[in-house]
Amino acid sequence: MTDLATGPVRDGVLALSADELQALQLERLQWSVRHAWENVPFSRLAFQRAGVHPDDIRTLADVAKLPFTTKADLREYYPFGMFAVPMAEVRRIHASSGTTGRPTVVGYTQTDLDNWADLVARSLSAAGVRAGWKVHNAYGYGLFTGGLGAHAGIERLGATVIPMSGGQTAKQVQLIHDFEPDAIMCTPTYLLTIADALEEAGIDPRSTSLKVGILGAEPWTNELRHQIEQRLDIDAVDIYGLSEVMGPGVAMEAAATKDGPHIWEDHFLPEIIDPETGVPVPDGEPGELVFTSLTKQAFPVIRYRTRDLTRLLPGTAYPAMRRMEKITGRDDDMIILRGVNLFPTQIEEIALGIETLTPHFILELTRQGHLDALTVRIERHPDIDRANAVAAAEVLKLRIKTSIGTSVGVQVEEPGALPRSEGKYKRLYDLR
Repeated sequence: MTDLATGPVRDGVLALSADELQALQLERLQWSVRHAWENVPFSRLAFQRAGVHPDDIRTLADVAKLPFTTKADLREYYPFGMFAVPMAEVRRIHASSGTTGRPTVVGYTQTDLDNWADLVARSLSAAGVRAGWKVHNAYGYGLFTGGLGAHAGIERLGATVIPMSGGQTAKQVQLIHDFEPDAIMCTPTYLLTIADALEEAGIDPRSTSLKVGILGAEPWTNELRHQIEQRLDIDAVDIYGLSEVMGPGVAMEAAATKDGPHIWEDHFLPEIIDPETGVPVPDGEPGELVFTSLTKQAFPVIRYRTRDLTRLLPGTAYPAMRRMEKITGRDDDMIILRGVNLFPTQIEEIALGIETLTPHFILELTRQGHLDALTVRIERHPDIDRANAVAAAEVLKLRIKTSIGTSVGVQVEEPGALPRSEGKYKRLYDLR
């Protein structure tokens, strides 16, 4: 059943009260924990070491008794040791890039793929996408979950998918101009790259057919949202997911509220923990996001530590489902500069408040003597002369010092001097 106001509805889930949702979550949590215990050697061993058995899960709060799963665990059991079904039942395999070690490999049964398509379709509907629309999909296809995950959800909703994938920016521009899509799916920084390319092709980015941008796969601020919306005359909304938990569509921001992604809690049980101690913290308190899958067959995950930093808030567009605040960063992306903790998104938030500077910037971390130093390399706007841009850079330095509490260098670059995003954008370069 599909309701265009709320997205696909399975077993009336989106119409459930909070109490009914929690009852469903508990039933599914108990199934998922037992499924992992019985079919994943890692899970059984981890549970035994923690002194916990599936029978001990009697309430949702009992999830805190279970051990965490980390990316290191997934890599240790590479490639298929975390699968909970025979390979003959696996219909698709995805994997992370593996740039910092062995890739993490995930699998899906046909039911998993159906659920995933339903949740992406639900997410697209929350973003305002409707059946019959054309959706330009610029997420990468292949082992990365973004492209194929989004593709299936677009079709499930009854929209038309344009499977462009990432890169080939000139062709992206041509297809947006010629095919006139209603919505686009990509990373926020890549949409800025596309906007630049549209202008270079003599096309006003605000004149295209695009109405909605469904953007994710990297942290981004509300300031960047504002820039994207103003530059392209669209609604820009945040889709959240990660391959270890499913892929895109774990949570989605509603276009009607734009107040953070709602987590589809009928399929995923979220927690926030203190990243240092691992102890759960109450809703509203910041910390590290942890997920337990409730319906996944091939690759159940129990208390997976995402490393993403956020907090849980009450639902708005979907009252029974909690929201997560927009991701401020990952605890492994945090920069400790002379005793001060900061994230690239904090620099983005401040920089985008200065109109004479652009969203195109990178951070370079170097060592000067015995101390670390951070330099912000940021492009000036083409219509702003260098003297004014240098003055704006001094304002940026002062605002960073005042807001974050540490000094950084700022280097003004010419328009087009810095690399452009073609997917997930690399902000931080550690040159120490």
